[in-house]
Amino acid sequence: MIKLNANLSMLFTEVEFLDRFEQAALSGFKGVEYLFPYDFAISDIREKLQRFNLQQVLFNLPAGDWSIGDRGISCHPDRIADFRAGVDKAIEYANGLDCKQCNALAGIVPQGCSEELARVTFVENLRYAAPRMEAAGIRLLIEAINTRDIPGFYLNNSTQAISIIDEVASDNLFFQYDIYHMQVMEGDLAKNIEKHLKNIAHM
Repeated sequence: MIKLNANLSMLFTEVEFLDRFEQAALSGFKGVEYLFPYDFAISDIREKLQRFNLQQVLFNLPAGDWSIGDRGISCHPDRIADFRAGVDKAIEYANGLDCKQCNALAGIVPQGCSEELARVTFVENLRYAAPRMEAAGIRLLIEAINTRDIPGFYLNNSTQAISIIDEVASDNLFFQYDIYHMQVMEGDLAKNIEKHLKNIAHM
């Protein structure tokens, strides 16, 4: 049975973030997700989840400075220490919010970085994160993003995502399949979802 979650980064934006949990519950949602929780105390978010009987379904690992154009740092060879610190922070928040899934955004390939080096960095970062998150009871996801909305985003189609999952070779790495992004990049959604369903943990 399909469970629909409210993305609080995109819905109910007429109110402040912490007020969106109530709006989600009033609209009939049982689960919520959003880009990032890190600007807020775990205790404040947890109080909202408990008060409105909501499940925290997903959020992203720290992804750099969103305000200056960062869209993830997982493929950045000069940000490996930041990525690893972000894994610890994501685990802390996920445990505090009883969230069982986190998404690692690959990011935009840095200027002067080859596609090959971006892939090697991404794979090694995922190999670092996957077992640590598994030990904490959290599934690690990766998401392909279309290059029309985010030009230069490294991970941008489902075939690439599955090849990276295969290369990382972890039982704790899954595909977050965003229907909007994959319609832009490859279309034929029903066939592609069916093809990759065994690797998809979240849509």
